Amino acid sequence: MMAEQSTQPVDPAGTEPQRLRVFLVDDHAMFRAGVRAELGAHVEVVGEASTVAEAVSRITATEPDVVLLDVHMPDGGGRAVLEAMRRSHPQVRFLALSVSDAAEDVIGLIRAGARGYVTKTISPDELAAAVRRVADGDAVFSPRLAGFVLDAFAARPDAPVADPELDQLTNREREVLRLLARGYAYKEIARELYISIKTVETHVSNVLRKLQMSNRYELSRWAADRRLV
Repeated sequence: MMAEQSTQPVDPAGTEPQRLRVFLVDDHAMFRAGVRAELGAHVEVVGEASTVAEAVSRITATEPDVVLLDVHMPDGGGRAVLEAMRRSHPQVRFLALSVSDAAEDVIGLIRAGARGYVTKTISPDELAAAVRRVADGDAVFSPRLAGFVLDAFAARPDAPVADPELDQLTNREREVLRLLARGYAYKEIARELYISIKTVETHVSNVLRKLQMSNRYELSRWAADRRLV
């Protein structure tokens, strides 16, 4: 009995096809190590970065197929990386991978040019499949996150998804605000975002100043009015 022929394409030299080249951007080294270990059997991880400037430089140097991009990092986070790269390297596709499932984060990253958005609860196999789909040009979301995008772009197609007051907050400040509005204590916010309580206090102080409010209760009402909770 003849063996079945492989349907996987090979190059003229008869070698296996090249694996997808993936770059990791996240400011937590342990998380990057975990993703690298989980994806190593499926893709070639060609580099990683923990800051916006480092990401822009190394993505430019390595030219990966797909960048797995965290949303919340210092100096503008994933959105800043996208905005720096999308004109100079339009062939590179970006998939957001974040702890945040907030509508404003999803919409902001998609408007900036990401091809998809998944949360860090995704399984390794699902993540590998999402990377392949994004590399092929598909858009990838979980059903709930896809609903945010549809609501934002279909319900009011002629109106920009923008809020001048919200836009002045950094990604990290928005995340702190969202958790604060959900009733989290400073200690719980620090644990959730892997930052110190003092850093949480600084972010809350900055949000209060920027929005010209005096306490967390005003912030909670403001966030609820904008459906950030």
